[in-house]
Amino acid sequence: MKTFSRAVARLIFAGLVLALAACQKRETPVTAANRAQILLLGNLSEPNDLDPAYPDSQQTANIVIALMEGLCQYDPRTSLPVPAVAERWEASADQLTWTFHLRSTARWSNGEPLTAKDFVYAYRRNLSAGLGAEYATMLFALKNGREFNEGAVTDFSQVGVEAADDHTLVLRLSHPVPYLPKLLCHTIWFPVHQATVEKFGRIDQRGTHWTRPGNYVGNGPFVLAEWKPNQIVRVTKSPTYWNRDEVRLNGINFYPIEANSTEEAMFRTGQLHVTAQMPIDKIAVYRDDPRLAVFLRQAPMLATYFFRFNTRHKPLDDVRVRQALAHSINRVEMVERVTLGGQPPAMRLTPPGIAGFDPAAKVTYDPELARRLLAEAGYPGGRGFPALEYLYNTNESHRKIAEAIQQMWRRELGINITLVNQEGKVWADTMRAGNFDIARMAWVGDYVDPSTFLDIMTTGNGNNQTGWGSAEYDRLITAATATADEAERYALYARCEQILADGCPIAPLYFYNRNNLVLPAVKGWYNNPVDMHPYTGVSLDASDPRSP
Repeated sequence: MKTFSRAVARLIFAGLVLALAACQKRETPVTAANRAQILLLGNLSEPNDLDPAYPDSQQTANIVIALMEGLCQYDPRTSLPVPAVAERWEASADQLTWTFHLRSTARWSNGEPLTAKDFVYAYRRNLSAGLGAEYATMLFALKNGREFNEGAVTDFSQVGVEAADDHTLVLRLSHPVPYLPKLLCHTIWFPVHQATVEKFGRIDQRGTHWTRPGNYVGNGPFVLAEWKPNQIVRVTKSPTYWNRDEVRLNGINFYPIEANSTEEAMFRTGQLHVTAQMPIDKIAVYRDDPRLAVFLRQAPMLATYFFRFNTRHKPLDDVRVRQALAHSINRVEMVERVTLGGQPPAMRLTPPGIAGFDPAAKVTYDPELARRLLAEAGYPGGRGFPALEYLYNTNESHRKIAEAIQQMWRRELGINITLVNQEGKVWADTMRAGNFDIARMAWVGDYVDPSTFLDIMTTGNGNNQTGWGSAEYDRLITAATATADEAERYALYARCEQILADGCPIAPLYFYNRNNLVLPAVKGWYNNPVDMHPYTGVSLDASDPRSP
């Protein structure tokens, strides 16, 4: 009996141990990643490439800034420029010559020294017309930069960039640019490793394999370890980065998750530290629940959501049709009933948040005016209006906005627009090719200045993609670019906003209010105007277990 009792007791004890183990939570990916200092980051969409010359989105740039670094980088709190590869710089009295002193400790990930010549090569590459870099216009600030890009100058030594020695880069400008350090945070100004680029193709060839794992040579805080399309981009800490002792993370996993409900579920189940977005219908759930509110981040962003009109397609070549579409949008109704994230309605392209810039131009909600304009264009009550398509990329929020705008145009103008959905990378390629009628778009400022928004609408700009152009608009942008006085420059930009409001190549919808989820264990991750987060100061607190 004693033996039997002991056997029963052992069985009961074993059962209790198993039951207790079953009751305990399994270790989540986040918990394991906290110990390993691996940031798990929702990154919205698959990158078009990891080449700093032509990122197609902020999400692509998120990865590039982990792998590459320019002369300056964004301050994580203010988005203002701080030293990066350049430890210091100075400008001449006329602000036409800028001298940057590079860190002697800067290295490529293959261990080779980084020199000023690497920047010269990158700028030559990015200004090469064959590369078709959408942001090449940012380099037009360089003397003869535009002329080289357009073929009027063929000798690159005539362009205003010079390696005075290995650690001194001199930029000579075509006009004063007092905010030049802000521009230099953008990836178009980053260096590239010449031997690596040319091992896999020509200097002006896009889409070669130099940006693939095993081939990529960067100079940033991380190196490319893995890239599985539509699954993950994984980077690990670089042993050669000049500031590696300050890099706390051992790696970052970027997950392209276009469905915001999927991303929120992954966050809630311990698979992500940070989301790129969140479902519209979950914002209030997190905001109003004290237990969940700690995970919600809400902050204004220097970004605008708008619609593009392809002016190369009829009847969108008629300004009255574009105006009718733009003036029939009830922006207040959209943000209060559809987007639900505290976004301010937008009636111009440039968002608030740029001190001293507050243009009077407005694209208002005026359905009577919209109906009159449509009738004047030959479509009274929408009769005879041709079939048009509205293109948006995969995302529940974009879908809801698309359905709402379809209903508004039907209600106010009597027209029917067909909705077309494409995966993000395909959507971007479709717009670049001009194969759309109307498309949703968002622009996040690359730096804190009106120029980062208004420059994109110049004739032929790689980021315009509407087919629209205005000689007067271009003239004003050129004049503003060459003006050092900020008040005068802002006055010229205000006139540009009015031209956009009158011509309606785009229809602004709302200014962004960032809504996403961040675990408290993530330290050094701050809200900032351009929503870019240098990773050097980011770390994970394994002792903070808080999760939804």
